[in-house]
Amino acid sequence: MPMLEVENLHVEIEGRKILEGLSLAVNAGEIHAIMGPNGSGKSTLAYVLAGKQEYEVTQGRVLFEGEDMLAMEPDERAAKGLFLAFQYPLEIPGVTGMNFLRTAINAQRKKRGEPELAIPDFMKRLREVAKRLGIEPEMLRRAVNVGFSGGEKKRNEILQMALLEPKLCVLDETDSGLDIDALKIVADGVNRLRSPDRASIVITHYQRLLNYIVPDVVHVLSKGRIVKTGGKDLALELEARGYTEYQTEAA
Repeated sequence: MPMLEVENLHVEIEGRKILEGLSLAVNAGEIHAIMGPNGSGKSTLAYVLAGKQEYEVTQGRVLFEGEDMLAMEPDERAAKGLFLAFQYPLEIPGVTGMNFLRTAINAQRKKRGEPELAIPDFMKRLREVAKRLGIEPEMLRRAVNVGFSGGEKKRNEILQMALLEPKLCVLDETDSGLDIDALKIVADGVNRLRSPDRASIVITHYQRLLNYIVPDVVHVLSKGRIVKTGGKDLALELEARGYTEYQTEAA
């Protein structure tokens, strides 16, 4: 059974159709890349998986490890093991990175009926992961993402992902606006989390991220549905030839 099954998904926002029959199956241990032109519905898929309320599912279903994901609240989805990395991470003034991470981890543990992490245990784990990702302790004492560069915001988000150890990582155009050094840090964080019982969906407009995160499967999304699926070479083909032929097919 796939970890994630999306079947004939139709989604609207304010009466405008965005996804029109999208189907997708992601197995544990796999990295899937979803590519497509702007406006094809890539971010909408990410938001629907995370449970963003403005998006109305009018048809289809989404199963996460066999359970109806659409029936779950966003915090339930997170506790089950879903993590969404945003294209533009939010700033949270007045909340330090350290407090934010400890609160997030313990909220998930509580939701799963697990004991909260004591401060010494949390700090030990945080230091280990931060060191591995090249994150200075000073950064964790600052308010979440406030005054951070684009690369720092993404590095911070990868730290969140590494600490929470989700089963399904969804990265929504996380390479947007990154220089090559920041891109490598993001990719390294994702690659370190790769395991037989974890899956990732990497949503991107450009092929360059996939030089560093090598996908098992590449999908082309156009006009709200997947119009072609292939291996990693498909990403190179898209880089060379663009999306024009697929936009025609989807019309």
